[in-house]
Amino acid sequence: MIEFEFTEEQKMLRRSVREFVTERLKPLADEIEEKDEIPQDLIQEMGELGYFGAIVPEEYGGSGFGEIGYCIVVEELSRASSAVAVLVGAHESLAEMAILLGGTEEQKRRYLPEMAAGRKIGAYALTEPEAGSDAGAIRTRAEDRGDHYVLNGTKVFITNGDIADVIVTFAVTDPALGPRGGITGFIVEKGMPGFSVDQVERKMGLRGCHTAALSFKDVEVPKENVLGEVGGGFKLALTVLDYGRASLAAGCLGGAKELLEICTQYAQQRIQFDRPIAQQQVIQFMLADMAAKIYAMESMVYRTAWLIDSGKPFIREASIVKLLASEWLDEIADMAVQIHGGYGYIKEYQVERFYRDSRINRLFEGTSEIQRLIIARDVLKRGR
Repeated sequence: MIEFEFTEEQKMLRRSVREFVTERLKPLADEIEEKDEIPQDLIQEMGELGYFGAIVPEEYGGSGFGEIGYCIVVEELSRASSAVAVLVGAHESLAEMAILLGGTEEQKRRYLPEMAAGRKIGAYALTEPEAGSDAGAIRTRAEDRGDHYVLNGTKVFITNGDIADVIVTFAVTDPALGPRGGITGFIVEKGMPGFSVDQVERKMGLRGCHTAALSFKDVEVPKENVLGEVGGGFKLALTVLDYGRASLAAGCLGGAKELLEICTQYAQQRIQFDRPIAQQQVIQFMLADMAAKIYAMESMVYRTAWLIDSGKPFIREASIVKLLASEWLDEIADMAVQIHGGYGYIKEYQVERFYRDSRINRLFEGTSEIQRLIIARDVLKRGR
C-alpha cells in the first residue's frame, strides 16, 4: 500500500513555516536582494524555530523532522527567498549531513547542537579551481604530522564560505592512491590559523547567500577532526551530495509553486485586447504546463524523501528529481517572464529575481550532465 498523505505533524510543520515565510521572510526578500545580505536576526530566528536542524536527530539538538520534514522547510523557504533556502541547504544538507554520516559520536555531540540551533553556520568545501564536476581531481593537500594534519590549498564556489564557523573540507592525504583511498574529510574551524576567505564572488542571482573562495595555508587540524576514515573522504563527499539532491529539488518545487501563484494572479489582472490575458489560450497553456510540471516535481520530491527516511536505495531517484526539478524550474521561470511580458524583465517584479535565481540549480550539487551520467550508469547496472 502506498500512502500519499502527510502526517499531522508534517502538516503542522508546513503551516508553521508558511506563516514564518509570509509574515517575516517575504517582507524582507527585496531588502535581502538589494543589500546582498541576510539579516543576522532572521538567521537567529530561524535557528530558534529549528530550521537549521530540521534533519538533525533530537539526540544531537536537532528538530528530528527527517528528510520529508526538511524538504517541507526548504520548499516553503524557497517560495520567498532562494538565497535563504540555499544558505540553509548548504548548512544542513551538506555540512551537517557530512558530520551525521561520517562523524564520530564525539564530533556529533560537539558540533551538531550548535549548528542545529543556527549559532554556528556550516559550509562544505569540496570544489576547487581545477576540480568541479571531477571532484576526484582535488589538489588541496593534507600532510600527516603525527598528532595533526597540515592543510594547504584553495577551494572555490563555497556557499556560506565567508560566514561559516564549521567548514567540512576534503583534501588529498595519499596522492598515490587516487580519489578512492587517497582523499580524507576534515572538520576545519573558522578560527584556525592559516584559514582565510580569499574573496566573495559577485553572482548572477542568490544575492544574500554568499559564495566564497577559501584559502588553507599551513592550517593545522587535529586528528580528532578527521571526518570518517582516513582515505574515505571521496566516498563520503559523494554520498553527502546524493542526500542533498532531494532537498535541492524541494527548493525548486517551492520556487515553481510561487511562480505559478504569481502568474495566475497577474494573468487575471493584466488587461490586453480589452480582457484579462488569462482568457487567452496561449496563457492558459503556459499555466497548464507549469501546473503539470509542479505535480510531477512534488510527487518525485516526496517519494524520494520517503525513500531516504525509510532507509531504501535512493541514489538514482535523487539524481532524477534533481535533474528534472532544476530544469523544469528554469522552464517555469522562463514562462513566468513571458507571461509578464516586458514587466517580467523589470526588477520591481518578483519573476525577474526568480528567473536569475533559478539558473544555479542546474549547476551546483552536480550539473545536469553529471546527473544523467549517474542515472545512465545505474540503468546499465540494474537493467531497468
